[in-house]
Amino acid sequence: MPADHLASLLAAATQRLKAAGSDTPTLDARLLLQAAAGLTREDLILGPDRPLSPEQLATFESFVARRERHEPVSRILGRREFYGRVFTVTPATLDPRPDTETIIEAALKVMPKAARLLDLGTGTGAIAITLLAERPGATGTATDLSPDALAVARENAARLGVADRLSLVEGSWFAPVSGVFDIILSNPPYIPAGEIAGLSPDVRNFDPGLALSGGTDGLDPYRIIASGAAAYLAAGGHLLVEIGAGQVPDVEAIFDAQGFAAGGRHRDLGGHIRCLGFNRVQK
Repeated sequence: MPADHLASLLAAATQRLKAAGSDTPTLDARLLLQAAAGLTREDLILGPDRPLSPEQLATFESFVARRERHEPVSRILGRREFYGRVFTVTPATLDPRPDTETIIEAALKVMPKAARLLDLGTGTGAIAITLLAERPGATGTATDLSPDALAVARENAARLGVADRLSLVEGSWFAPVSGVFDIILSNPPYIPAGEIAGLSPDVRNFDPGLALSGGTDGLDPYRIIASGAAAYLAAGGHLLVEIGAGQVPDVEAIFDAQGFAAGGRHRDLGGHIRCLGFNRVQK
């Protein structure tokens, strides 16, 4: 089969990406080929001998070269699917991972239909927007320190139909927030600063540092959230945070010291505790 036909291109790209160290070379190659050629997966299956135009070939080659340099597919394409919806991602935002869907599942179990939610450090808006889309009677506020990230969240909220129920505010943690909420959520930076250099280049070179570093021990954001949340959490409300590997005892201790009761440990698809819940203790 000629080298410019779909099947040949897919096979060659898969080998290149495997050699470059991709964990999912076949999937990566297929997604990049579909995007470069404007095709569906079914098109690839039904027409493996279809050739690409010179323009499509050039685009595909550029995509594969970028992936060889460890740029994630989601960043090459500028989008990421999260909980069944497509979110725009840019260099200003953390790339939402499937593991973060754990916090969505946990929240949907406890939040009322007309919940008032607060998402701290929203990035693409994936958490807040998803929960508002799943709960049409809910309203929310989402914060971020980055105006560029908020612009992405605003675009995603508008495209996914929840902009009228989501207030996006710029500032650090609780600083720009007013009001009381039924549920507070956050996927904060939780990587110890000294470990960032050792992360996969897919993460280290492409996720914004502001969204990765949790301070010297990775726990600074949890201290801030735990110390400020009581003023914004309604009686009987819930608080959910994503955590990193091995952080369960430390994060639980931080919230316990601020008077919060443990409200559940939630595991991701890999079986790791990815999300911790806390409840406001009634006085």
